Amino acid sequence: MSRDAGVTPRAIRSYADVAAPDRSDLAGQIGEQQRLLAQRLTGVGAVVAVVSGKGGVGKSAVTANLAVSLAARGAVVGAVDADLNGPCLGRMLGLPRTPLEDRADGVGPAIAPSGVRAISTELLQEEAAPVRWKGPASDRFVWQGVAEASVLREFLADVVWGELDYLLVDVPPGTDKIGRFLDLVPRPHQVLLVTIPSAAAEAVVARSATFLAEAGVEVVGVVRNMVGYAPSDGGPSMPLFSSETEARPGTATGFEVWTDIPFAPRLGRLTDGGRPPGATLDGAVGEAFGALADRVERGPGGRAEDAA
Repeated sequence: MSRDAGVTPRAIRSYADVAAPDRSDLAGQIGEQQRLLAQRLTGVGAVVAVVSGKGGVGKSAVTANLAVSLAARGAVVGAVDADLNGPCLGRMLGLPRTPLEDRADGVGPAIAPSGVRAISTELLQEEAAPVRWKGPASDRFVWQGVAEASVLREFLADVVWGELDYLLVDVPPGTDKIGRFLDLVPRPHQVLLVTIPSAAAEAVVARSATFLAEAGVEVVGVVRNMVGYAPSDGGPSMPLFSSETEARPGTATGFEVWTDIPFAPRLGRLTDGGRPPGATLDGAVGEAFGALADRVERGPGGRAEDAA
């Protein structure tokens, strides 16, 4: 309908347009939250987001094993489980289920046996209990996204991380979740785009690659997970997906492949048990995580780049 038909155009206001008299001072609150987030991240050498447009590609396992690989090299590492509704990073890192320390300057992170500092909604709920968001029983699509974004901001800004060499953020699957993270951290130092050599997964992940490119993210490395099956007896690797025998998947994203990680039952067993081996695992899997840690260290904000 046109304006000539007598319809008054709707006036849409953003946070920046909210002005007095606003007793809640919404614009001020948002600005203060952004300031606190930026201040907290000044103590972080490199923010590394681990993302994928597709679930089930092993993104959390990659995050956990990369975290312990970097920590084993002497780096101070933090990890955020940004998958608020389906958290598993805490379990994979072996985080203790003890009460978090509520300090005057924020909340102390949980410390994994590897020394990785981490936060996850797993630590804030009972075992096997779903995450329940407080709000109206209806119209969840209106308010739940705001609530989730607020919790992620608190994980990043209200946790007392201290000085970190790396802060890894395990972002839940989906371009909308990647966008929510980039709203809070528009310029992460590095983004790892995890995929598997499946044609279906590649098609979905390629959309995330396009989204990252359009968002202006400068450093994106593709991590191909489950590339072949690595038998425990050290035998030759065997393909898991038919597409592995075709043109190399991962390159369709337009970004460089940083590492190929074979599927190994031992890696899965140890990671699920809260003892991710990372680069210390014998064979091709350990070498793959070692190569990935090398690339992260050489990337923007990495310790190798800083020392150069």
